[in-house]
Amino acid sequence: MQVTETLSQGLKHEFQVSVPAADLDAKADAKLFDLKDKVRINGFRPGKVPVAHLKKIYGKSVMAETVDETIRDTNTQIFSERGFRLATEPKVTMPTEEKDVESILSGKSDLTYTVSVEVVPQIALADFKSFSVEKPVAEVTDADVDEAIKRLADSNRSYTPKADGAKAENGDRVTVNFTGRIDGTPFEGGTGEGIDVVIGSNTFIPGFEDQLVGIGAGETRTLRVTFPANYLNDKLAGKAAEFETTATAISAPQETTVDDEFAKTLGLESLDKLKQMMRDRLASEFNGASRQRVKRALLDKLDEAHKFEAPPSLVDEEFNLMWNSIKAEMASSGKTFADENTTEEKARDEYRTIADRRVRLGLVLSEIGEKNKITVTDDEVSRAVIERARSMPGREKEIWDYYRNNAQALAQLRAPIYEEKVVDFILELANVTEKKVAKDELFKDDEDEKAA
Repeated sequence: MQVTETLSQGLKHEFQVSVPAADLDAKADAKLFDLKDKVRINGFRPGKVPVAHLKKIYGKSVMAETVDETIRDTNTQIFSERGFRLATEPKVTMPTEEKDVESILSGKSDLTYTVSVEVVPQIALADFKSFSVEKPVAEVTDADVDEAIKRLADSNRSYTPKADGAKAENGDRVTVNFTGRIDGTPFEGGTGEGIDVVIGSNTFIPGFEDQLVGIGAGETRTLRVTFPANYLNDKLAGKAAEFETTATAISAPQETTVDDEFAKTLGLESLDKLKQMMRDRLASEFNGASRQRVKRALLDKLDEAHKFEAPPSLVDEEFNLMWNSIKAEMASSGKTFADENTTEEKARDEYRTIADRRVRLGLVLSEIGEKNKITVTDDEVSRAVIERARSMPGREKEIWDYYRNNAQALAQLRAPIYEEKVVDFILELANVTEKKVAKDELFKDDEDEKAA
């Protein structure tokens, strides 16, 4: 076997490989010899079929299998000897002329092919003990608890039917029957009866609730909406749909008195118990926001400390995913780049920079995890699926089945768990200092968040 490197340009490499026909023939004959004990051919006793006879019958198919195995094994050897970590699948180019292919399969010609590959660069990891990051923390105040309980009361308020002829207003609950269609055809999950919709709650597809304002009981309207680009059901994501919707009842919200009796309707003993439960919940939310802040600061440190060329194909892939999502969201919302005070060219440059950062950080985190033997267990993934299902009451089975039958979705769930474990590992080594801040400071919008 002869291997010649014909291209070494940055992270891109190409090799020309030549495997003698005699080597291929020997491997194919070994397969045929093994085959003679397994096949049954009329006129021959089991295990007594001559290899030469098998070669006439199965020669070309066995040689094709041999060629495939030889290419895989040879490529693995080439990359292993050079210490390559592949960024993408190798691209193999073989002879395409029928006579050349026939000559190889018949054992008359050497196998000659080229293999192109893009590799992950060697990454020199920083000393994480030298990192200093600030962790903002906020205390839960009585006012925060009171505000949260008010929101809870608003979401649990009772409704009373409005008078005949009354029209639906913002905040009203409209009970509807609907049938959804895409391109005129009903779709699975697009039909509902007796569904309660609170206008302004933003719990339905964007635009659905707004179009119910002014509707009356017994009235039918055709609501036109577009499913979000990141909708859970891939078959519906980004699709425009029409819902023929009939309002069967209109109800107005009633004020809720927050007292011990209200707490009991939620299964708690008293208002004090409700306040404690809400304080604990808010503390968890604050801790989550604090975690995101310190993680973002850590990722910034990792970005600064690890500057290297990211594999172009991975950057292109990440950029295309982001860009397609952005375009779909803009199309569904009717916005333009001008609305965002930018141009398409500037936006593309900005998101390509973000894509490059994401790829580099992903490779750095992967390198850290690999070198420190950080792994994600199946139990951890299962717990994540359960938590995801619990977060969508009434759809638990749908969510569970979605992940159970979708390996790619499970992998997408595993990735953030792995990332969080690597981040925890680094934070254990870094110098982390806490800084007390107000709630608004903790939850403020951060333009850099989308780059994290």
